[in-house]
Amino acid sequence: MATDPLPDRPPTSHERQSGRSWDASYQDGPAPWDIGAPQPAVRRLAAAGGFAAPILDAGCGTGENALFLASLGLPVFGVDVAETAVRAAALTASDRGLDATFAVADALHLERLDRRFLTVLDCGLFHTFDTAERHAYVSSLAAATEPGGTLHILCFSDLAATPGPHPVSRAALAEPFDTDPRWQVVSIHPDTLRTRFSDASAAWLATIHRLAPDTD
Repeated sequence: MATDPLPDRPPTSHERQSGRSWDASYQDGPAPWDIGAPQPAVRRLAAAGGFAAPILDAGCGTGENALFLASLGLPVFGVDVAETAVRAAALTASDRGLDATFAVADALHLERLDRRFLTVLDCGLFHTFDTAERHAYVSSLAAATEPGGTLHILCFSDLAATPGPHPVSRAALAEPFDTDPRWQVVSIHPDTLRTRFSDASAAWLATIHRLAPDTD
């Protein structure tokens, strides 16, 4: 049996509710969110100049968003708790000859990376956390984001008649950032998130700035 690379990590609320580890989601074929391509919203952000390197992809899964950004010449570091997904992402990066690095890491403890990034991407991770985890996650992100840097979040929203799993309201997305003086919410707009079962699930796309030290 493989050794757990994060043996002291308690299960997240999603893992407790589903009864499955994040890694298990990748062991029986593609996960529901693993579409084999970057999200359209990430493509649009990149086209608009929304990514400055170095970039962190938090909850990278099999790495398609990170690999897309790397294909644009941007160095990217992707992290996920699912060792199976990280292994697949690293293999794809090597096969494609891309400047993307992947590692198993806990998004609730990004301070353990001991490095900071100018842009952080969260595609489909924020909405999986409960309220307490979101506050811990926001603090963790602050430790990994350079003052003056930018965070982009794409997550399921509550706007659809049949929303995706773990949908969040606009207020619930903004709240943990609004109550942390290290962050400033710049925008939260309706968008879509692709899954293997839907090409356009209702989502929020948020852009949030990490404030400079003198405004902390």
